[in-house]
Amino acid sequence: MAKKNKEIKETKQQVHKKVLKRRKPNRSIWGDFFVYLFLVLVALAMVFPLVFAVNSALKPLDELFMFPPKLFAQNPTLDNFSDLFVTMGKSWVTFSRYAFNTVFITVVGTAGHLIICSMGAFVLAKYDFPGGKTFFNVVVVALMFNGYVTAIPNYLIINALGWVDTYWAIIVPAFAAPIGLFLMKQFMEGLPMSLIEAAQIDGASLWKIFITIVMPNVKPAWLTLIIFSVQSLWNNRAATFIYSEEKKTLVYALQQIQSGGIARTGQAAAVTVVVMIVPIITFILSESQTLETMASSGLKE
Repeated sequence: MAKKNKEIKETKQQVHKKVLKRRKPNRSIWGDFFVYLFLVLVALAMVFPLVFAVNSALKPLDELFMFPPKLFAQNPTLDNFSDLFVTMGKSWVTFSRYAFNTVFITVVGTAGHLIICSMGAFVLAKYDFPGGKTFFNVVVVALMFNGYVTAIPNYLIINALGWVDTYWAIIVPAFAAPIGLFLMKQFMEGLPMSLIEAAQIDGASLWKIFITIVMPNVKPAWLTLIIFSVQSLWNNRAATFIYSEEKKTLVYALQQIQSGGIARTGQAAAVTVVVMIVPIITFILSESQTLETMASSGLKE
């Protein structure tokens, strides 16, 4: 085990050296200035929708219809959020039920997607078997198809399985999302096969190798995968497959409030903030690992 841990440490050091070893840019001071100016402008453009959404949710109703509109709230208030929860409380399905539906679908779908994609990627990346390359090519082709293109075939399959109006109509298709298998496979290819062979010589089983060696070393990849999966499932309205009100998702219920007309404009602004909170928090908690994925994805042994 000591030898194996030493090899893992040396491998990580080599990867970090490759990331840090970059060609020194040959730019003037003005070149650096314009590069940073461009990055600042892009950052402002990307953060503007977030700032606008938060300030809109904090504006009283009269400020929402003010012309010309102002970016920042003049008299910030939480009335929009309190009105939103009052409206949700008047529904015959409680807010907690909608929240449970969304959390259950998101957690189970993300966990299953991560487990299945990780195991499949490990086999495709580290072992040669008949049809392996063909299977991965099919996965790559599947990346080109938008969800709208596969909507009808998905519905026919789910209906044939009897899963319409159940949680599984949303959870099971999430297990097979091709982006997860592609991302994990590409990242695992950078993991040295010598680590796996050394563990096999020490008598470790494939399950132990996968859990204690492979997964910890590809942590940035599966954290990135979690972000993608959580964002997709949390924002899924599930209106195509789920018809019972007590099984509908929180996003669906909140969007119904948004369509309530002018009187609910403030609540609609609060809905936007509530819906985007979870994906943003998930990204913030795993930001550093996500950036490491982007930096290391092109490195090979």
